[in-house]
Amino acid sequence: MNKIRITALLLVLCLTAVSVAAESVIYEEDDLLIEEIMEDALATEPPSIYESDGSILLTVTCTGDFTIGGDSRKKNNIFENELANQGGDINFTMKGKGIRELLMSDDMTLVNFEGTLTESTYVPGNKRENQFLFSAPPSYVSMLADNGVECVSLENNHVMDHGEEVYEETKAVLRDAGIVYSNSTEVGVYEVKGIQIAMLSYLCIDRYESLWEKVPEDIRAAKEKYPLVIVSFHWGNEKDYSPTNNQIKMGRLAVDAGADLVVGHHSHRMNPIEEYNGVYICYSLGNFCFSGNSKPSDMNSYLFQMRFRVKDGTAAPRGFRIIPIRISSRTDRNDFIPTVIDKGSTIDSILNTLRENGKKLEYAVSDYPLEWKK
Repeated sequence: MNKIRITALLLVLCLTAVSVAAESVIYEEDDLLIEEIMEDALATEPPSIYESDGSILLTVTCTGDFTIGGDSRKKNNIFENELANQGGDINFTMKGKGIRELLMSDDMTLVNFEGTLTESTYVPGNKRENQFLFSAPPSYVSMLADNGVECVSLENNHVMDHGEEVYEETKAVLRDAGIVYSNSTEVGVYEVKGIQIAMLSYLCIDRYESLWEKVPEDIRAAKEKYPLVIVSFHWGNEKDYSPTNNQIKMGRLAVDAGADLVVGHHSHRMNPIEEYNGVYICYSLGNFCFSGNSKPSDMNSYLFQMRFRVKDGTAAPRGFRIIPIRISSRTDRNDFIPTVIDKGSTIDSILNTLRENGKKLEYAVSDYPLEWKK
């Protein structure tokens, strides 16, 4: 009886030992597999930002006026009404066909932010007779931050609609949202792929005499520090489709001083593009998202995209393209939702408008490509 019990006990111990040994082998194999996976993961490098020649290719998108919110002096706010129609979706302005995808897929997007981000209703004495004043709650900054807009020019005739204190508040809101701004005294610097892009912005409408010397000096100083310098001008006459002589003079001065790209806005209309000394001057990108009018007489506009190749601290242009848009997804009214145009006849009309008004410019581009040239 004792022998049987001893034999049975030995048998159980043997079976247990075999089971433990088998599990040990499995665990060792699993550990080996995990180690191999970890080694492979560590050995896999992220996609290189460098081209075959060692340069870095950057794609920059520029738009015209981005104006949201409304006038606190008025009971009816067409922008807030549309926001309600859109179910309170704070990002409704960027849901138009093709827009968000474009802005999210580039390296940097620059818009002209025309207005303020505040709850204040204070109106300075010099603004009380103005037809339009613009403000939006600070939370509306997410329309930019959540949709691929990294940078704004903050030098135009509406940033001071609610005074200096609100202007400082607006800058703080942008900073807190991670958005880089520039104005006539502050250079905005945005870094992407290890490249620092400097931005300068100026309101020129009635200030040319004070800017003829300042602008070139500022640009030269920026160019000494940064490989890529983009200059924004708020200038020209409202509803004009071509630039004034002062705009032309200032744009070319900026190029001569070292600007790598010049973009303009204020006229609410698209203007032609010049290529002066190898640098593009977009005299007006028109509107992008514009809450100042429920149905502007011209709701066509375009986005400007530019590619730069940066190597050894030097930026070289690699071509541009335009993306024709409507500032509304509707044709009967302005719903503040910019939308890429795919209708051939409308695109042709935009291209013809740009070419026709470019005839007055000495260095107007002859072609407005819709796709990147190979």
